[in-house]
Amino acid sequence: MYPYHKIPTIYKRDPDNNHKTLLEGVFASPELEYLQYNIWNFTEKVDGTNIRVIWTEDEQVIFKGRTDRAEIPPFLLHKLEILFPQKKFRENNIPTKTCLYGEGYGARIQKGGGYYIKNDVSFILFDVWINGFWLSRENVEDIGTKLNIAMVPNIGFGNIKDAVNLVQGGFESHLRETPPEGIVLRPTTEIFNRKGQRIIAKLKLKDFK
Repeated sequence: MYPYHKIPTIYKRDPDNNHKTLLEGVFASPELEYLQYNIWNFTEKVDGTNIRVIWTEDEQVIFKGRTDRAEIPPFLLHKLEILFPQKKFRENNIPTKTCLYGEGYGARIQKGGGYYIKNDVSFILFDVWINGFWLSRENVEDIGTKLNIAMVPNIGFGNIKDAVNLVQGGFESHLRETPPEGIVLRPTTEIFNRKGQRIIAKLKLKDFK
């Protein structure tokens, strides 16, 4: 199944500052500029390692990182094997050719991972792909509920300026005591550009410091 696509930042970065700061108001793509007043769904961005959980056509569970060559730490792989036994997919009638996209997070994963889970690791779901189709947030939540796995927290709705104000002002994480990494923005209706790429974006708190 496909590696998860990159999520662009809303605005372009300033080349005169080694791309460390954003050029606020200069959108990363014409599609984002066109949709800036549209209503978007904001979810909390989790600072972990990208994980794919694949339920194959022959009913096998396969774990992959962001790419097929990426190595999953043994302690995280062990946790994934506990969370996703084959029988869980069968008993809940999850269609084959399903890919769950999420973050492996917690202690020893990224700097500050212990602020999420002090002495353990886990998996948190943010997207689901089934046989060529991306699921809506509602249906992703349904899959998460059936499999009894956590979902990235829903922060709210608004236009792009609302998202910028939210991140600039700071907000409390739903997952850790320290400030969150940022937010991911998705249109409330799935939209693709003319290249067939999903319209999706992110903002990080550190970009406004």
